[in-house]
Amino acid sequence: MGIFDAFRKDEVIGTKVLVCQFGPDLRPKFDEHLKSDLRVYQRFYPSASSAMFTSVAELRGAVGHQYDILHLFCDIAESGVISDASGDRITGTELLKSAVDSNIKLLWIGNDNPQQAYDAGFKTKGLKINVVLTLRRLGSNTSLFLDNLLTKMAAGDTLSKAWTVASHPEGKSVQPDLPHTVSWIGRGSVVLR
Repeated sequence: MGIFDAFRKDEVIGTKVLVCQFGPDLRPKFDEHLKSDLRVYQRFYPSASSAMFTSVAELRGAVGHQYDILHLFCDIAESGVISDASGDRITGTELLKSAVDSNIKLLWIGNDNPQQAYDAGFKTKGLKINVVLTLRRLGSNTSLFLDNLLTKMAAGDTLSKAWTVASHPEGKSVQPDLPHTVSWIGRGSVVLR
């Protein structure tokens, strides 16, 4: 790797997006937020799709379909585990590693989960993936933030630059309307078009 490779953009044309929810039953718990975020993705990526999964096996299968963005709504236990009704489970770290193996560039947990759950189960160190873990959506603010982020990438900004600008708007020292998230930019040079 040469010195200039650090400045090279990893541009993806025709970005594949899956917005999905996982739950142990068919109850559409996150339906409103899923539809809101899906509409935003479809403005930029018309082929963005949605799905609902009730088993960890289905979730693992979806990760293996090599999407560029996986936007997931699910409850995460305090231990950092996602589990289904049969007792099958996957830790956040296992999910992240599967996502990296499938060349997913951005994994976003779109609903509120406690910080302890993310700290316990989502170990990102050394992983070449961008991760956004939502602590508090603040209503429709996450969809507005997502729109702002994707607008910047559509203009050619890398995810790293778009994230920095969107999460720290010029002229605003306090951002009360931004969703509260934990983020890891492990593949910041990617541009998702």
